[in-house]
Amino acid sequence: MKTIKIFQVDAFTSRLFGGNPAAVCILEQWLDDSLMQSIAAENNLAETAFIVKTGEIFEIRWFTPTVEVDLCGHATLASGYVIFNHCGHPGNEISFRSLRSGELKVKKAENKLFLDFPADEFRPCDILPGIRQCIGKEPLEVYLGKTDYMAVFGSEEDVRDARPDFEAVSKLDARGLIITAPGNSVDFVSRFFGPQSGIDEDPVTGSAHTTLIPYWSAKLGKDKLNAMQISARGGSLECQNLPPRVIIGGEAQLYLTGEIFI
Repeated sequence: MKTIKIFQVDAFTSRLFGGNPAAVCILEQWLDDSLMQSIAAENNLAETAFIVKTGEIFEIRWFTPTVEVDLCGHATLASGYVIFNHCGHPGNEISFRSLRSGELKVKKAENKLFLDFPADEFRPCDILPGIRQCIGKEPLEVYLGKTDYMAVFGSEEDVRDARPDFEAVSKLDARGLIITAPGNSVDFVSRFFGPQSGIDEDPVTGSAHTTLIPYWSAKLGKDKLNAMQISARGGSLECQNLPPRVIIGGEAQLYLTGEIFI
């Protein structure tokens, strides 16, 4: 019998039971894809990250309960937390390598962790009626990035009060749908819906901020921004636009450690 160390971490939050929970599995070598997918399904969290150390680099992959994804912010933040605090990693920076998203970094500054990710490339698109069917209200603008649609609304209340039609969202030709607006107490707010990936609403979506940060940076004329994802659990993010990269920061809280028996 083989055991795998597993951690569960709440990312982008200063309190337990907030932010976005992610599982982190530390491996000596890669498992079969089907086994990693089964573990992620058994965990039944938005994301499970699997990590293999190769030299000074940590290779990383992410699985929802139903599919492997190209990029996940909160599970990378959670992975950084685990490596810094439970794997004896020296220094204040971790280099990750993803076959799907390239080089990613996590830096530690006091009690916060900061993701260094590539910025998304997105363009305006004309599917306002389709988004209206998904959300029940007309957005001001719609954009399409590499993996997601992003719909912009006029107020935080528009985003907070949205009641998505998940069946309609699941028919969009994308990983998911970001909705966003100016915030009342922060620069911008957002929510993320991804039924295509087995996640009706993701509590806090780091990867969505690779689209949100360059958009709001240009819109507001500032490079440093504060953001909130206003899901039921909620999460806070410190953001910076550094083209062609973005910095996405937040806190993390350890919920559990354990072993998987294979």
